[in-house]
Amino acid sequence: MRQIVLDTETTGIDPNDGHRIIEIGCVEVMERELTGRNYHVYINPEREVDAEAITVHGITNEFLADKPKFAEIADEFFEFINGAELVIHNAAFDVGFMDSEFARLKSKRRTADHCGIVDSLAIARAKHPGQKNSLDALCKRYGVDNSNRELHGALLDAEILADVYLLLTGGQTALSLDGNSSEGGGASGIRRVSEQREPLAVIRATEEEASEHDAFLSMMAEQAGDTVWAKLDGKE
Repeated sequence: MRQIVLDTETTGIDPNDGHRIIEIGCVEVMERELTGRNYHVYINPEREVDAEAITVHGITNEFLADKPKFAEIADEFFEFINGAELVIHNAAFDVGFMDSEFARLKSKRRTADHCGIVDSLAIARAKHPGQKNSLDALCKRYGVDNSNRELHGALLDAEILADVYLLLTGGQTALSLDGNSSEGGGASGIRRVSEQREPLAVIRATEEEASEHDAFLSMMAEQAGDTVWAKLDGKE
């Protein structure tokens, strides 16, 4: 399964009020492993960014002035996400903005028609009812390093969410001891696995070892009665 962990930053909170996307960050996951393939772009929203939004993500109007417009990146962005399952924290927010951007282009593209959508916030609320389930709260709960997250940023948040989602859903558990990842550019202590591991070897007892084991159990039974090992072996 191809999954894309996605996050956006915007000029404000409601696309129906004319607010626009200014940053998109995507992290690709295949078979529950991060591939190292990402998509990241800043976008000129063709309008002012609300002051309150700037305090959240730190992205200024001056910074965005020379960035491409959504119309210029729409096709490459759609190509990256098309057919994938999107993992988004509070999916309705980001998907609403994405659909609004496509609609501005008179496009018939609607995110849910081309992608599966998984809301990691809904999963977290179901798993941890009555608790805080913000991305920062989940990082603390699952031991994911988010120390670089002083401000919101789409790619950084997508990388962190990828680690949180894999732990939240019982997947990726390999931790790097130094807390730094050398693959995928992530910010957490989760080691990104890009190659399939060889299966572990299964070493079985030889006939001689099995015979010695049975003899030892017989001796224990004579001295102490039935043993736990004998019961596990199905012997009375």
